[in-house]
Amino acid sequence: MASAAPTNQLPLFYHQLEPLSSNQHAGFKTRAADTAPFLAKAHAIPITVDEFVACQRFYPIVFSVGENPVPLALMGLNEGINVFVDESGKLLVDNAYVPAYVRRYPFMLARLRQDSDELSLCFDRESGLVGEFDEGNALFEDGKPSETTNAILKFCEDFETSAQRTSAFVRDLKAAGLLIDGEVSISSSTGQATPYIYRGFQMVSEEKLRELRGDELRKMNQNGMLPLIIAHLFSMPLIREIFGRQVEQGKGPKAPAETTPAPAEA
Repeated sequence: MASAAPTNQLPLFYHQLEPLSSNQHAGFKTRAADTAPFLAKAHAIPITVDEFVACQRFYPIVFSVGENPVPLALMGLNEGINVFVDESGKLLVDNAYVPAYVRRYPFMLARLRQDSDELSLCFDRESGLVGEFDEGNALFEDGKPSETTNAILKFCEDFETSAQRTSAFVRDLKAAGLLIDGEVSISSSTGQATPYIYRGFQMVSEEKLRELRGDELRKMNQNGMLPLIIAHLFSMPLIREIFGRQVEQGKGPKAPAETTPAPAEA
């Protein structure tokens, strides 16, 4: 989940990363928006371990497939479908938790050089949220970062720190052999004989969790892993709730046996 250097393979939502500079962007401002159009077609959002408890109230938490799994909050079950926002990206559920990955956009910390570990504050030039606007919060004052920029930088730094903890958590899950390929079967209320099968994600195996030795479980409880695992497992029944919302909104799957595709890597 940690941000990589700007390349042709940019993280989800980002299109044209540009390092924020007091020389080039002295008069730039950032403006708030009550909609997030970039979110309207996003069904799986990367989250950090610090968000598991908040997210599990609203979204199923799953893990992406591949060698380096990423925790994901599912806002829809099929690619291009998000049941929590309308077509303009406006929230349909007023009290729904918005993942930090979404809230940090259009900013992020990124490595500008592959041979350096230094991170620089960058923004997506195509976002429409940063520019030489008449209104908004100035990013620089007297050639120095403004309070707004310092707050943005702090948020992005905290996100990266949390992302590192998340990577360590997932590595420990893999080392313990707890992650398995997930599969959910959902029967439609419309009388469709063949159930809808969702795959393409990973989850914690409750069976393997029960088989762990007492000392292993005690260690997981002490280091904070166990509560995170429980939050993940408690969130899984929400998959059926998300399916129901898709049907209510006319966004249900077109045919049985559709799978949840692997989302863009963060």
